[in-house]
Amino acid sequence: MSQRGEPQSATDGVQRIDRRIVKVSVVEDQRDDEPTAQAAAAPASPRTEMHERLARPERLSGETYKIKSPLYEHALYVTINDLVLNPGTEHEERRPFEVFINSKSMDHFQWIVALTRIISAVFRKGGDITFLAEELRAVFDPRGGYLKPGGLYVPSLVAEIGLVIERHLQSLGLLEVDQPSAEVRAWLDDKRVEFEANSGAGNDAVSGFPRGATLCPQCSTMAVVSLDGCDTCLNCGYSKCG
Repeated sequence: MSQRGEPQSATDGVQRIDRRIVKVSVVEDQRDDEPTAQAAAAPASPRTEMHERLARPERLSGETYKIKSPLYEHALYVTINDLVLNPGTEHEERRPFEVFINSKSMDHFQWIVALTRIISAVFRKGGDITFLAEELRAVFDPRGGYLKPGGLYVPSLVAEIGLVIERHLQSLGLLEVDQPSAEVRAWLDDKRVEFEANSGAGNDAVSGFPRGATLCPQCSTMAVVSLDGCDTCLNCGYSKCG
C-alpha cells in the first residue's frame, strides 16, 4: 500500500492520477507510422540488366533492314530483334538481343552464320555494345568498296552490316546521331551553292555532291571540295587548310 497523497503504482499498464488535470493533449500512437516508415525504407525493386543468362522470350520485336550492294547480285536482309527490359517501370529500355541475316545467295553462308552468332552473343553479354558498329565499319574488302546513294563510301559488305547495326542502336538511343547543327548545315548549303556557281560542275548521279569531290576522312562521304583554299566536306563540315 502506498502512502496517502502519493500516486498509486501502475497496475496492468494503468496509472492512477491524484492531481488535478489542467491541460489535455492528444499524442499520436507512433505505431501507426511504422508501416509507412518501413515502406519508405523498403528497397526498390531490382533493375534487370542485360546478361547472357536471360532466357529468350517466346516473342521478340525488331526491325529488318535491306542491304543491296552493287558488287553482289542478291540483297541481304538483316533482322535485329530487341528485348524489353524492366517493362512498365522507369528503367524500361530496349536492347538488341539477336541478329539474323538472310539472302538468296549461298556464297556467304558460312561467314554470315558465324558473324550473326558472334554478334548475338555480344548483344546478350550486355554492357556497352556500341563498339561493334565501329569495328565492323572498319573492315575493308581488298577488291574495293562502293558508293551508296548520298555519297557514303562503304569499304565492304561487312562494313555495311556495321552501318545497319549503328543505325539500329541510334534508333534505340544507345548511340548518338552524329549530324551537323542547323547553323553548320545552313553554312554548308550556302558554300555548296557558291562552289557550284563558281566551278560550273554538276552533281554526281550517285553521291549527289559536285563531280570531282573526294572522300572525307571524317564521315567517309565523297563530298570534299576546295573552298577558300581549304578542303571542306559539304556533308559534315570537316575542313583542312594548307
